[in-house]
Amino acid sequence: MSRTPGSPRPLLNSRLSGFGTTIFAEMSALAAKTGALNLGQGFPDTDGPEEVREAAVRAIRDGRGNQYPPGPGIPELREAVAEHQHRFYGHLGLSYDPETEVLVTAGATEALAASLLALLEPGDEVIALEPYYDSYAACIAMAGGRRVPVTLRPSDDGYHLDLDELRDAVTPRTRLILLNSPHNPTGSLLTETELRAVAALCTEHDLLAVTDEVYEHLVYTGSHLPLASLPGMRERTVTISSAGKTWSVTGWKVGWVTSTPALVTAVRSAKQFLTYVSAGPFQYAVAEALRLPDAYYHDLRDDLRAKRDLLSRGLADAGFRVFPSSGTYFVTTDIRPLGENDGPAFCLALPERCGVVAVPNQVFYDHAEEGAPYVRFAFCKQREVLEEASARLLALG
Repeated sequence: MSRTPGSPRPLLNSRLSGFGTTIFAEMSALAAKTGALNLGQGFPDTDGPEEVREAAVRAIRDGRGNQYPPGPGIPELREAVAEHQHRFYGHLGLSYDPETEVLVTAGATEALAASLLALLEPGDEVIALEPYYDSYAACIAMAGGRRVPVTLRPSDDGYHLDLDELRDAVTPRTRLILLNSPHNPTGSLLTETELRAVAALCTEHDLLAVTDEVYEHLVYTGSHLPLASLPGMRERTVTISSAGKTWSVTGWKVGWVTSTPALVTAVRSAKQFLTYVSAGPFQYAVAEALRLPDAYYHDLRDDLRAKRDLLSRGLADAGFRVFPSSGTYFVTTDIRPLGENDGPAFCLALPERCGVVAVPNQVFYDHAEEGAPYVRFAFCKQREVLEEASARLLALG
């Protein structure tokens, strides 16, 4: 590790000493260097809806949001978030007060960081399902918490949670459970049985829950069930979502938290010292996006489902074992049928072998051996790109 001249101390805080450049940056740089098709990083290669983009332009021209917006977020967006939660989950009993129970953040990543910084004391344990999005580990570390992984394991019908392993992970030091469903990177959707088991553990042991639900509208098999809607969970769950995935505007970095007044106040106390505020004009645009008609959400889901199916067929034809993807932008594969078992090495060589970039799932595991043979591909790309990628991958056979 780098040290300052004459100093015995390393430059980087020890809590982050195990974290280098994110795998997404590394693989996207590799795609740019080699000219390969980038199916690694999960961003769409098309812009969001025209009416949403025009709303952002209109806000800038009208002078709305060009200066600091209110700390909790503009009222229009907080109201739209509350309306959205009631519109899609009101039948499950969920509703939120836009004044006290909604907080706007710089994407879901800041919402996650602020939640963990606010709610954890040094030494608190956080149960997280592995493989997990890489920022989870970093945010837990920055908050001084201890990560306790519970492994999702694949089968022919997708990835599943071992409920006995989950129960065994709870100790007197457990503070919260960090949940992501629909799940990145596996593409799995936690079942109602699995979610109810999580809820039962939280209520039995008086645990908090932080849920990352950014893929809530990208569900292709089954339906999304917010953990906060289950008995006893409304008052102990911090629910996180964002605009990036649902409206294909990942660069805008507009996210939000919904929870009780006490939990939102706690998260806001940390968030105000991170970005303070962000994305002023985009907040107005996202408020309009949230109110798009149901047809938008249905068309988005149907389009991505078709792209999932296209890429999944291509991967199977190339010799991968393909696990079903119930949601998200991603499909996970097993490379062992190709005679491979080292995901990182396979992904580093893939651009030269066939001009495609993917991400090795092993980097999302504490138990590295569990993830060694699995590789993630993103299907949130134009159909022509997925067809070309499928054709190139046939060269592996």
